[in-house]
Amino acid sequence: MSQTPRAECAPHSRETSLPRTTASRRRLYRLLDVDPTSAAMLDALDLEQLSAYHADVHDPSEFLGVPALRVTFGVEKDEAAWCGELVQLTDEDVRERERRTGALLMIAVDSAVYAVGYDQGFRLLPTHLKDQSFGLSVAIRTIDPQHVRDFTANQLGAARTDISIVPGGTSVPTLGLRAHSRIVRSLGGYLDSSDLTGAAESSGRLGRPMTVEGGVGLHLKLGTTPDALIADIRTIAAVLENTDPHPDLAFVEHIKPVTAPALRKTLDEQLDTILGQPAIDSICSAVPAEHIDDYTRAAAYTIKIGDCAPFSADTFDLDYFLTRARIIKRGQRIEALRRGTVALYGRERASAVDHLATTSALKWIEAHVSFGSRKFCFLDGAWYEFGTTYLRALRETVAPLFPANSSLRLPAWQYSLEVNKKGKTVRRPIREATYNQQAAENRPGWVCLDQKNVNNPLKTTNAVEICDLLMPDGTLVLVKKAHDSAPLSHLCYQAHVAVELLQQNPSVRAQFARQVHIQSDGNRTLPEDFTPHRVVFAILLKAGEKLTPDTLFPFSLITLAQTAQALNARGVQVEVVGIEPTLAPAANGLSEAA
Repeated sequence: MSQTPRAECAPHSRETSLPRTTASRRRLYRLLDVDPTSAAMLDALDLEQLSAYHADVHDPSEFLGVPALRVTFGVEKDEAAWCGELVQLTDEDVRERERRTGALLMIAVDSAVYAVGYDQGFRLLPTHLKDQSFGLSVAIRTIDPQHVRDFTANQLGAARTDISIVPGGTSVPTLGLRAHSRIVRSLGGYLDSSDLTGAAESSGRLGRPMTVEGGVGLHLKLGTTPDALIADIRTIAAVLENTDPHPDLAFVEHIKPVTAPALRKTLDEQLDTILGQPAIDSICSAVPAEHIDDYTRAAAYTIKIGDCAPFSADTFDLDYFLTRARIIKRGQRIEALRRGTVALYGRERASAVDHLATTSALKWIEAHVSFGSRKFCFLDGAWYEFGTTYLRALRETVAPLFPANSSLRLPAWQYSLEVNKKGKTVRRPIREATYNQQAAENRPGWVCLDQKNVNNPLKTTNAVEICDLLMPDGTLVLVKKAHDSAPLSHLCYQAHVAVELLQQNPSVRAQFARQVHIQSDGNRTLPEDFTPHRVVFAILLKAGEKLTPDTLFPFSLITLAQTAQALNARGVQVEVVGIEPTLAPAANGLSEAA
């Protein structure tokens, strides 16, 4: 179509054939930031795309009784795309025409604007107009949780998508959808009950409930007459307004990716402002999910932000990151950090042959912000929204892992006060390896296994550290000195791998037993079938802050809950203990540098 003024849309003709069925399976979208007028609906579409498709635009508002817009198109090609290839394969002339058609009906119901796609018509709808949570929000309020047919879910922070299809339907627990770090993108199943037009047709004609699939859009049978379609849309809107999610499906809204461009922009602006502040309590370091394995092997990090020379350290330096972010011009910080890089190296010399990975610097922080009662977190370069009660429930879930009276008491972590190159007095804790050695000394049966690795049979180029300390009862103790809660994700990953390998691989058990025998000077011998029954995470937080569920950032809580659940399923208990700091007596005014 030509780019004519909106008022020149062709009027709708009342001459139309009657539908053969009362309901037809279509995909319904709810639109954002579109005024409920036919002119605004046309204005929201891509006029250049409509012109390229030679689309016809009609205004059926009078016939439907509500503001509406109908767009139809048919694109023809003289020769289908596959003809040339088939001629080449068979040496015979093949010429078949190809025609692609589609339609889009945009309709305003009670001040909200919706769209129904027909065939390829959904391609006319710009992504930024779609309410990204509409279909899924309806699905978790209408689907019978005992008869879920399919789902699509992402693992939080990981490049992995899980898809499951059970045509006959099954229960939520059977599908294993409740994992703390899973983000459900779509859900399909049988309706629990409904007043929709299609539901009555399905139960009457087929004798079974109607199916529905919700993701960005809502795929279901909709009425094919004006009154029926409008009634169905009102029924769906009422469900969203007045119905809570089914208790067995409410977890879907616990963590939702933020997909609306306007909200993402607002959150980025808020984060940009926070990064410019001198004291930041709402940001901690984080390890990108796809590089956790590299993180366990890295001996050197190089941070490059802006035009400054690369900064090298033996760990990711959050203080340097925040200092660099602070001096970047307001409004440009997010993009500068996104373009910035963090490179990991397997050896301290950080040469090209030691390079493990390079990723965006912005993926190395976790941040949280609040807008009223809404809570958002930034992780792995993306924004997520938490349900209003989710974080409280999550802290209650992990609280038993932090017993008031710990089953073990580790020695305090010694540090000294020193003056750095800038003349500032700083705390210097002793090295982690030294602490582990001291923790095992004078404790009968304790063995220090820090950096005493075993070969990973699943990845021959990688060695695995099973634990830092082994207690007399076989408990694995994993120790970490942390500026914040981020290293907990590393400990969780290490514990998960260690337990799996010890339980499943005889070679790993033999190597571990040999290390225990050697490091204990022959005083400790593990049985050939040794597997752990308990894992303890021992953490020294920055400035001696007390370790509790409240001091951990949201995604650290999620990681901990997920790990505890996985290890408990393997018969392994999990406990988290904090390590207290203490000022060490100075030797010549100095102590070991961290």
